[in-house]
Amino acid sequence: MNTSKTDWPSSLTDNELDELDRYLRAHTSGEDGRLLLDGVHGLLSALAVGPLQVLPDEWLPEVLHEPFADEAEGNRVLELLAKLNDSISAELDVDAYEPVLGEVDTDTGPQLSAAGWCEGFSRGIDLRAVLWESRLADDPQLMELLGPVMALAVDDGVLSSEAEFEKLSDEEYDECLAQVPAVLEAVGQYWQAKPVTEEELEAMVQRHTEPEPRGDNAPPRHRSGHWVH
Repeated sequence: MNTSKTDWPSSLTDNELDELDRYLRAHTSGEDGRLLLDGVHGLLSALAVGPLQVLPDEWLPEVLHEPFADEAEGNRVLELLAKLNDSISAELDVDAYEPVLGEVDTDTGPQLSAAGWCEGFSRGIDLRAVLWESRLADDPQLMELLGPVMALAVDDGVLSSEAEFEKLSDEEYDECLAQVPAVLEAVGQYWQAKPVTEEELEAMVQRHTEPEPRGDNAPPRHRSGHWVH
């Protein structure tokens, strides 16, 4: 089924995406680790297909880092974020999902980049890290399903890898990007077919009682460019 995003009630219009993009850009220096629109979309995409529900109280601190200037502004931004969050599952259901991408400047001109989206996706995984890590270690099927996203993340320097990989060619990069909607659908179906076990839940609760700080030696994060879809 091929349904345009604008035909699905919960999807943001281009003007709404622009509005949210402007707010996020106005509240980040670009180098302070804060997510832009592509990163927020990646974060919410990971949560939409993840193993366990993550409530707004948990993910909003990854997106909003300071008080709103006024109540009206706050209500509007929260409305747009809620609509963006709702749109992801809705678009996956009707085969209309597209990742929000950024642009990077290259020697040959602006080029689409999944770096910001992948950064957000990795942070979405981090919010349920224990569940993802244990399952990825125990079930190679999940790692295989995530292959195209992992390839993009490693290629863009969002994730580090012990093994050395050659940079993806333009054709390989585009091919991985084209597979992102199918990856999300498959991962969502994976967690539905193989839900979280009691032991995994207990491990998650135990980890939360002893939070681990984010390491200072993490690989550099890259976010830049305009939202493109």
